[in-house]
Amino acid sequence: MSQDKEPRRRFLRQVLAIVPATTLGGATAVAVSQTASAETAGPARNYEPTFFTAPEWAFIHAAVDLLIPSDNIGAGAIETGVPEFLDRQMETPYGYGKLWYMQGPFHTDLPPELGYQLSLAPRDIYRHGIAACNAYCQKTHGKVFAELDKSLQTATLKAMEGAKIEFDAVPAKTFFSFLLTNSKEGYFADPMYGGNQNMGGWKMVGFPGARADFADWVDQYNTKYPYGPVSISGAKG
Repeated sequence: MSQDKEPRRRFLRQVLAIVPATTLGGATAVAVSQTASAETAGPARNYEPTFFTAPEWAFIHAAVDLLIPSDNIGAGAIETGVPEFLDRQMETPYGYGKLWYMQGPFHTDLPPELGYQLSLAPRDIYRHGIAACNAYCQKTHGKVFAELDKSLQTATLKAMEGAKIEFDAVPAKTFFSFLLTNSKEGYFADPMYGGNQNMGGWKMVGFPGARADFADWVDQYNTKYPYGPVSISGAKG
């Protein structure tokens, strides 16, 4: 949410560096110096959510727009379809918590390095978290989150991140962590999963995607890679 654009690019490059290459397309990245502004990326395609309700959908759009905004350096979460990625993710085994052991016992007082300890699946975290955040905003500011000005929205997200707000069903910090992590996944995942549309996330950091052959470029250090990214589906950015 920083207004300083260079730290934003550095932050997103660091995010890309720690995500396995197989998640992003299975290719070895070659540095590219280019930008993918919201104008060049174009708008996200029309999409009707299947999991999120209308109020939840408004919250998602407002929140991810702050977490990954568009600027002259790169397209943001809205332009790259991160909301669509999140909605589709809620209908996967991950969204239902089927990839985790969910039989208990459940603890809320263990250190974070021991992993997730709650009984809620991701889709429940979003449902309870959005409702709790909207209730907090309504009580504190007289409007739900999506209707607040951006300064109050930013302050609310920061308070959630810092565990300065208490929610009943799910810890505010836990909800924020899921929202931020899943948004970054949607921004950098292969477009086949709904996000990173027009490969705007990959263009912003210079990731070539699922290109299979880099033999001609192995020894060309500090040389701009001249080709755009390619999706697993074969679509070209």
